[in-house]
Amino acid sequence: MRAAGRVVLGTALAGFIGVAGIGGYNLYTGVTGGSGPSVPDGAVTPAEAKDTAREFLAAWADQNDLRAAAFTNDAQSATAALSGYREDGRVEKLTLTAGEAHSATVPFRVKAEIAYQGKRTTWTYGSKLTIVRGQTTGKPLVDWKPAVLHPELTSGETLQTGMADNQPVRVLDRSGKVLKHGGHPSLDPVLDALRARYGDKSGGSARIAVTAVRADGSPGRTLHVVAKGRPGSLRTTLDEAVQRRAEAAVSERTGASVVALKPSTGEILAVANSDKAEFNAALQGQTAPGSTFKIITAATLLESGKVTPAQPVPCPKTAAYAQGMTFHNVEDSENPGATFAQDFAASCNTAFVSLAGSIPDGGVAQEARAVFGIGLDWRVGVTTFDGSVPTEGGDGKAAAVIGQGTVQMNPLTMASVAATVRTGAFQQPVLVPKSVDDRTLATSERGLSPAAVQQLKGMMRLTATSGTAARAMAGLGGDIGAKTGSAEIDGQAQTNAWFTAYRDDLAAAAVVTQGGHGGDAAGPVVRQVLAGR
Repeated sequence: MRAAGRVVLGTALAGFIGVAGIGGYNLYTGVTGGSGPSVPDGAVTPAEAKDTAREFLAAWADQNDLRAAAFTNDAQSATAALSGYREDGRVEKLTLTAGEAHSATVPFRVKAEIAYQGKRTTWTYGSKLTIVRGQTTGKPLVDWKPAVLHPELTSGETLQTGMADNQPVRVLDRSGKVLKHGGHPSLDPVLDALRARYGDKSGGSARIAVTAVRADGSPGRTLHVVAKGRPGSLRTTLDEAVQRRAEAAVSERTGASVVALKPSTGEILAVANSDKAEFNAALQGQTAPGSTFKIITAATLLESGKVTPAQPVPCPKTAAYAQGMTFHNVEDSENPGATFAQDFAASCNTAFVSLAGSIPDGGVAQEARAVFGIGLDWRVGVTTFDGSVPTEGGDGKAAAVIGQGTVQMNPLTMASVAATVRTGAFQQPVLVPKSVDDRTLATSERGLSPAAVQQLKGMMRLTATSGTAARAMAGLGGDIGAKTGSAEIDGQAQTNAWFTAYRDDLAAAAVVTQGGHGGDAAGPVVRQVLAGR
């Protein structure tokens, strides 16, 4: 059933009386207006403007779209627009009040009663129409354009009543503080992603509005709010204080990204990137991690009994695996009398390459997956890249043991690696608590052996106190451990700088593209995050 419409004429049309509904419209159609003979050409007369406006508005108010469109100079476009106004705009009742005509232009007031999903509102606004003479018939017609429906509509635009695409969501940190757009620039894309994914689980209600819709279907301006909506709340694992430190740390360098998390739970405390873009390098990056990956290689060797921390493993200037590619150390350093722990602390590439033959093809990849959770399907709460380790042999294996070749990681995965050493067991990183959506988190096949935990922590502490990470970690107390890395990337003049470390129940990892030495460029970023504990 069509809802009733009503036309009320202003002082310029005082000779006519408006009546609500279809009956009122029929009264109008029977009035000739007494305005004298029609003028087939020349300027539209005031009487013609009044009569045509009256007929058009009456038909529109009565929802007779075809008849209303017949009083325009573009009946096809007008029919579609008028029908869309009523159907897409969810207009149940319409009252149109004509104002005083100015030459061929007639202003009018619109009172539209809108109903959408149990919400009702009355929308009032002013518009106007202009009467022109038809090019072929000479009859006075409404000069059709979308602005007749609403003055803010432009060519090709229509209007639509509906819910906002994203439900209003207040994203909170772990203590309930609101994380606002712009407050922590690195988080803006993350906050958008969280609102899009968890809007319907946040307990709020979406805003309902009448919006202009562009010709390509994309939403434009809001013309009227039907219901404001009620923001929901989504509590994350982020820590506003740690996030602030992370933002400050990356802001001092170009191409820097850092992630901080809680080793005991896997909860992500901070995510920051110096390059503000939709792509989140800290969570989604895919690049070689350099010598920070030696943590996983060392775990593979220690757990298989191929080496011990105190075992002598010389560190020559260069080394080749199976007479293949020749590998070298940073600045061609060497230490013929080094132990395995010292090789780790000094980040000796050649010592690790010399041990590659004792690892089965795919052995490092198996350790990475089974113990450290690398390459599993992490369900963090936003899109992430969860690491990739090759299973190839030959030079590819030799490159992989030192974090080069096709090993692909990011600050999130490397922070998780450090956290796994700290606790001895993989805890899948999360940004949104599992309780929000009851999703299944990734689990590793097993934890590190107690002996390997003790050995790795000792080697990472040695690195933090007297190795390549000593400068960055100087003065930090508590249970600390660190590993540096410098990853060579094809086409780059400088290596990417990497650093991962833990301090008690806080772990962090950072990369600085083309930063050079890990301890010099990425180390200060991680230190700044850890120092505020």
